[in-house]
Amino acid sequence: MAKAKKTKTARPRGARGVNNNQDLTEGSVPDSNFQNINPVLPPSGTSEDSGKPLTTGRYIVILKDRGEGARSIKASLKNTAGLKDMASSSDYDDGTISAEDLASGKSAYFEKLGIMVISEDEALESLSSLASEEDSNILAVEPEYIAYLSAAEEFPFEYLKGYRDGINQLYENIMAKGGTGSADNEDASIQAIFNDNAQFTWGLQATRVHSSTRTGAGIKVAVLDTGIDLQHPDFAGRPIVTRSFSGFPVNDIHGHGTHCIGTACGAKLPASGVRRYGVAFGAQIFAGKIFNNNPNPQAPTSNTIAGIEWAMQNGCRVVSLSIGAAINQQVAQYNVPLQRALNAGTLVIAAAGNNANRSGGNMGFVESPANSDAAMAVAAINNNLRIANFSARSSTVTGVGGRVNLAGPGVAVFSSVPVNKGRHAFFDGTSMATPHVAGIAALWSQATGLTGAALWNKLLQTTRPVNIPSSDAGSGLVQAPQ
Repeated sequence: MAKAKKTKTARPRGARGVNNNQDLTEGSVPDSNFQNINPVLPPSGTSEDSGKPLTTGRYIVILKDRGEGARSIKASLKNTAGLKDMASSSDYDDGTISAEDLASGKSAYFEKLGIMVISEDEALESLSSLASEEDSNILAVEPEYIAYLSAAEEFPFEYLKGYRDGINQLYENIMAKGGTGSADNEDASIQAIFNDNAQFTWGLQATRVHSSTRTGAGIKVAVLDTGIDLQHPDFAGRPIVTRSFSGFPVNDIHGHGTHCIGTACGAKLPASGVRRYGVAFGAQIFAGKIFNNNPNPQAPTSNTIAGIEWAMQNGCRVVSLSIGAAINQQVAQYNVPLQRALNAGTLVIAAAGNNANRSGGNMGFVESPANSDAAMAVAAINNNLRIANFSARSSTVTGVGGRVNLAGPGVAVFSSVPVNKGRHAFFDGTSMATPHVAGIAALWSQATGLTGAALWNKLLQTTRPVNIPSSDAGSGLVQAPQ
């Protein structure tokens, strides 16, 4: 971890977001105007459905610019609110605020993205005063939200351990025979279009990764999640850069992060002897831990912003973000920094969300941060190229950002998990579809040299059409370069 350059002392109902009514044609990326955002202070709250906390009690301050105006705001906060100990990106050798400072709850300023996180009440009062000034550099003030994993099911591994191997074996036997499950299942008569085989997962086949000549070499891919199991044999010898932003060791005790990293950048020939499941096996992995180690892991916005700034600082062209906050509205704390990251050449690919129950008539909505204008929102499909039951539909209330942009394999996805949890497992979720797209983005970036908005456009322009409404699967199924 880099040392500081200088010594430092140790779904809110009332929220409003960006009002952006511009149209976005297929194959293009938005160019949002954030100057119309008004400072907003919605209340904290919890999800009535799940009881999960949605806010941390701190506030996110989004600045209009990152130059002299931003420095002036910082100086004003220090002078009028007593924030003498605000951590800033430029205070650190590697340009990234330390996990210790983030975890301590102190205020922080992410300079590359023009974002501050404030915890003191006095500072909030000062901000309210500064925001009311005619020439204020404050774009918006919002409560800091908490995001959760975009996994379709949230079962503890202790519960799964007893029958995991049996379920995996049963699934493999069924898939090997070309079946789809019980004869009583309404889909049982439909032959799967793609199946896992001895060489490749069905997802790599469906996206044509298995036949691509590209490897992702020379491209840096950041996966911001629950961390990674560095002892996994399939990652042996890989140049992996790690960083924790949650105050917990980067070691993955949950499994979600290791699974996503395996899909995005797993080995061409896994050392464990299983079939290939990774897309960009030649890319350099940047594993950022933004979640805590709770049984139901949480990631406050400041951790995610820190991870994105770290990815930008290190030249990552792609960020895979399989997280979600169940907010059917845009929030500036994601919308603005993701647009700034895209403008700087870093494409953030985000899980659309698993809040649908289509069989029960609930189509769901694209969650935050995937509903940000500059986030590429990814839906999940199964090996019949049908939309997953849990995969969220485009939102009808969040405009351009709330649209699903494209789809990836997200049902019965085989990938790596920590060694003490079985080494490999099948997961479902838009979380699993997202790293497929992230890895393929790395392949396209290697093939074309494209970054940012141009890379976004290339991904949408090269999808495979599927017989699914665009509100569910966007432009279609992501495809790798050949």
